[in-house]
Amino acid sequence: MKKNGCLPLLLFVALGLSLFGNLLFLSILGRNGSGSARIISKKSFSETVISPGHNSSDKIAVIDLNGLISYGHASSTSESMVNDLKEEFLQAADDPQVKAIVLSVDSPGGEVTAGDTIYHALGKLSAKKPVVVFMNSIGTSAAYYIACGSSWIMCSDTTFTGSIGVIISTLNYKELFGKIGLQSVIFKSGQFKDALNGARDLTEEEKNYFQGLVMQTYDRFLNIVAKARHLDPATLRNGIADGRVLSGKDAYAAKLVDQLGYIEDAYDKARILGKASGAEIVHYEKRQGLAHFLKFFEDSEKTDVHLDLNLQPGGGIKLDSGRLYLLPSFYTL
Repeated sequence: MKKNGCLPLLLFVALGLSLFGNLLFLSILGRNGSGSARIISKKSFSETVISPGHNSSDKIAVIDLNGLISYGHASSTSESMVNDLKEEFLQAADDPQVKAIVLSVDSPGGEVTAGDTIYHALGKLSAKKPVVVFMNSIGTSAAYYIACGSSWIMCSDTTFTGSIGVIISTLNYKELFGKIGLQSVIFKSGQFKDALNGARDLTEEEKNYFQGLVMQTYDRFLNIVAKARHLDPATLRNGIADGRVLSGKDAYAAKLVDQLGYIEDAYDKARILGKASGAEIVHYEKRQGLAHFLKFFEDSEKTDVHLDLNLQPGGGIKLDSGRLYLLPSFYTL
């Protein structure tokens, strides 16, 4: 029993020493300026070379935006995808060798405020250096909202994009409560304090109020698209800005994107916009510390819980009641 109890401890110590050795080795490579992975001193993100440069120290930084856009959505290496992206944008902006940025997007969208925050940060970055957004399989709603803060938008023919619209949802379980003999009892300080309470029907006044909130956010989204794409707001409102999802080919025809192609074409475009034809392409990756190493063991014990958070009936994303989202309807319950 004692031997078995010591085994996990020995493995933990061995893995810790291995991690320390790898980090030390990578830091030495970084100081020497060689190798495919170089850690930048005092910066949060390391760089992995995707494509080497030609007789130049210039770089094109590739940053990923993947998954549901949310303040509460943790990435594989951090508790906040929003803060990670802001840090990556700042690192790229402050690095004189980075001449342009490619934001590689694969996201159905997400929360309004999280998307707007990233859009604002991306706009500040693109005011300093060219930013090419490339949307992979999907770049809809909040993801497209964010793309409007860039210098150039690209996708492939088969990409899903667009979905210019806003959604807020709740569940009405009043009849279910009646069948099982439950009743909701609410004490509230004001008329709207229990609005979106699923145990009762919405009043007409509440419906009008929440529809107004949705349209207020929608108007902001529509005007951002109209300004970024040099399109008439009224034409957008009466046309493709009705929440529909478009293929990349149709989005290009509707002037929602600047160019069709593949990720390699986005790299080439970034080199052109950054006036750095010989630049190498580097991918930003979060540096792993001891906290992440320990979190690996914690997460490994919560595999079942992790799956429950992502797999919803019908394959959709479960929306939190009362939150505004920029998402296509087929990604919601």
